[in-house]
Amino acid sequence: MPVLEVKLDPTEDDRKAIADPLLAFNESKTGPDGYKPLAILLRDDEGRVQGGLWAKYYYGWVFVELLFVPEVMRGQQLGAKLLAQAEQWAREQGCVGIWLDTFSFQAPGFYKKQGYSVFGTLERYPPDTHQRTFLRKLL
Repeated sequence: MPVLEVKLDPTEDDRKAIADPLLAFNESKTGPDGYKPLAILLRDDEGRVQGGLWAKYYYGWVFVELLFVPEVMRGQQLGAKLLAQAEQWAREQGCVGIWLDTFSFQAPGFYKKQGYSVFGTLERYPPDTHQRTFLRKLL
């Protein structure tokens, strides 16, 4: 009989033991996901990475996992430029669209100005007055 083990210090091997068969199952139903990562980096005058965009392509969509512009670089349309480059890359991959999530205290208004529309909201996350908003843009 299977045993449930709660592990508060899981390893990457533990994750892999769950992810590998799940990904194999998914591929058996959908075919290869076509996974490709993308990084667009913001560097300072000394060449140090200060922010940027991290995304990944799979199943015909690009998911923007991280987008950060440091405060000292804001006001130069860098966020819009990062997204535009990611969208261009997504188009080159033949994507259906691009999606992301943001917290209510971060930048939902910014993404809406870039043509993204809300497709879901998780209320009280973080707790109390905040929410996590999921947005997409069809290409």
